[in-house]
Amino acid sequence: MFNDIGALELVTIVVLAILVFGPDKLPKVIQDVTGFIRKVRAFSDSAKQDIRSELGPEFKDFEFEDLNPKTFIRKQLTENEDLREIRTSFDLRKELNDVTDAVNNPETGPAPASPSAAATGADLLSKPAAPASEQRARFDADAT
Repeated sequence: MFNDIGALELVTIVVLAILVFGPDKLPKVIQDVTGFIRKVRAFSDSAKQDIRSELGPEFKDFEFEDLNPKTFIRKQLTENEDLREIRTSFDLRKELNDVTDAVNNPETGPAPASPSAAATGADLLSKPAAPASEQRARFDADAT
């Protein structure tokens, strides 16, 4: 709970507690605080046991720490076999190099879409010519 408190901070807290409560009342205050912490822990454990018993046997390995989103996501990413397989088969560095090579070394021209287009010499990137007026499809202006 207090993993990040150093020795200097602990000494400062003790000195402040002595100054605020005095040396006569400090042991009683410490007892009251530790008793309160014990009651809160007992209440929390009791509530956890009640919830586990109400959920039933299918949730016997349920951990309340899994409700933390960070823990849940980390657990799902490390335990899921499909994701582990995807992670090992996907090489981001190779994919980025492929994309970089494709951008830096473009082909001389677009590949023809079909052999017939290459045989006729049609340019697929140019705008097609407008059809002649007799070839245009009729349409109803009111229907569109």
